[in-house]
Amino acid sequence: MFDTVLVANRGEIAVRVIRTLRALGVRSVAVFSDADADARHVREADTAVRLGPAPASESYLSAERLLDAAARSGAQAVHPGYGFLAENAEFARACAEAGLVFIGPPASAIDLMGDKIRAKETVQAAGVPVVPGSSGSGLTDAQLADSAREIGMPVLLKPSAGGGGKGMRLVRDAALLADEIAAARREARSSFGDDTLLVERWIDRPRHIEIQVLADGHGNVIHLGERECSLQRRHQKIIEEAPSVLLDEATRASMGEAAVQAARSCGYAGAGTVEFIVPGKDPASYYFMEMNTRLQVEHPVTELITGIDLVEWQLRVAAGEELPYGQQDITLTGHAIEARVCAEDPSRGFLPSGGTVLALHEPQGDGVRTDSGLSEGTEVGSLYDPMLSKVIAYGPDRPTALRKLRAALAETVTLGVPTNAGFLRRLLAHPAVVSGELDTGLVEREAQDLVPQGVPAEVYEAAAALRAAALEPTGDGWRDPFSVPRGWRLGGTPAPLTHHLRVPGHDPVAHVAGEGPRTVEPGRVTVHVDGLTHTFHRAADWLGRDGDAWHVQDFDPVAASLTGAAHSGADALTAPMPGTVTVVKVSTGDRVAQGQSLLVVEAMKMEHVISAPHAGTVSELDVTAGSTVAMDQVLAVVIPDETPQEEEK
Repeated sequence: MFDTVLVANRGEIAVRVIRTLRALGVRSVAVFSDADADARHVREADTAVRLGPAPASESYLSAERLLDAAARSGAQAVHPGYGFLAENAEFARACAEAGLVFIGPPASAIDLMGDKIRAKETVQAAGVPVVPGSSGSGLTDAQLADSAREIGMPVLLKPSAGGGGKGMRLVRDAALLADEIAAARREARSSFGDDTLLVERWIDRPRHIEIQVLADGHGNVIHLGERECSLQRRHQKIIEEAPSVLLDEATRASMGEAAVQAARSCGYAGAGTVEFIVPGKDPASYYFMEMNTRLQVEHPVTELITGIDLVEWQLRVAAGEELPYGQQDITLTGHAIEARVCAEDPSRGFLPSGGTVLALHEPQGDGVRTDSGLSEGTEVGSLYDPMLSKVIAYGPDRPTALRKLRAALAETVTLGVPTNAGFLRRLLAHPAVVSGELDTGLVEREAQDLVPQGVPAEVYEAAAALRAAALEPTGDGWRDPFSVPRGWRLGGTPAPLTHHLRVPGHDPVAHVAGEGPRTVEPGRVTVHVDGLTHTFHRAADWLGRDGDAWHVQDFDPVAASLTGAAHSGADALTAPMPGTVTVVKVSTGDRVAQGQSLLVVEAMKMEHVISAPHAGTVSELDVTAGSTVAMDQVLAVVIPDETPQEEEK
């Protein structure tokens, strides 16, 4: 076993790898960008090395700086985690050339399985069923369109390189093929530097099921069962579970053997995942989709039902050890489900969010595990992936695991940064999820019904209670009745107190505080509304409950009116998320048309185009390309054209 391992990653996966290194008595080395100098993974490692400025290209994606950090810290091996350079064959080769062990598969396997076209051809030759689609790489737009028509609509366009759903396009109308192929190429080129595409038959209402494989350098390959990953949004997994309710033992064994053959076909070693697309009505007709040559985000659910620490066996295999298990030794016990908590705001179309973590509670124990990179005071910015943590629940059966995970998400508190925790809790209670009737389009179809359309009245009541408590005079003795914030007046009947409040993304409200009892204590506030008691977590202007959170701000209607309607109405263009302005297409004084693209804001690998709400003139422009902006910050103001008066008849 190694003495020292460098973890070439950040956030929750870096903390996760460090935990196993500590358990094995192996010294851990963290790396960090300037933005992560105070991050949790830095504090938990035995030592840490600064890489450089915050952009990933100058830190976590710099092979040169990572190898230098390994040399300076005396590391013998590098664990890449996932993302960044985890599936970069050149980085794996660079590690070997530097005398370091890359804790992952051989570079040749990464190369082969990283090219979806070659991967399909290779596993097909090994007897693994693949989705009908185009053959050969380097196809022109016309050849791709011809292949699509031959397969029959609908079809799925996919980049040959990369993953994560980027560049994927579902095309149902052959007349749209040319435009969709061009758009898919642009996104693939931007994301992966390679615009090679393939086309596959689209399977309606498919299931996404993957098999965990484990291989050593002595010719042994086994599988550890499957994970159901069908609950996705924008082709990104958000809920994963093991095992899948869809598979019977015969299909599980057949898919597992297919995954083992796929791993053998590329000379695999270490932990990897073979992904299949499965028709929900015919699970025996499964098709190979791709192989992920790294540890998966959702690996904890497999660990919980097998009792095998996958990170430990990545390390042991990389150190030359032989697997002590045969396929007959692997048993799946109980059920585990994972939810990915991300910095995004469901109430604002799931746009990336950010901020400072003001209050944090992450459940652990009694069948619940949280893998996280967070701590109170963490600054969640727009430079890196939005996933903050993973909450995982285990039980003897699926209903128990579901209940535990819903309860754990209700306990999860991340005040200061909007997350999707409440949305995930509601999703897990959806009848189709409870019954196991899943498919990859379920979340997109049901998402809007799982997002509350307004702010509950008790949220405003809790915010009013906090403001009243802050105004209460302190100390004993006589109190001037005029200093007590309870609307006291000479007539004896208290005047109602009105608080002007605003939650971003919602209209301001004038909330009349109720007369019910209130309890304000450190970290919590309890109010009574319509005979019901509501308790919230609190920190500064933030309130949280059952995984949801609200940033309740004071709103001054007089100040808003004095700054002009433009700054509080439809004329102001505000940042939908914290991020960086990458493109500015107009100047002050320019006339613009309704819907015209004016600026682009980028955050967490997502671009958002800011368009003119109406025809008019740009009266204010408060940012330039490269400006860092906060959520709801005014970027520009467009004064609408005057509406011409109707001609007299």
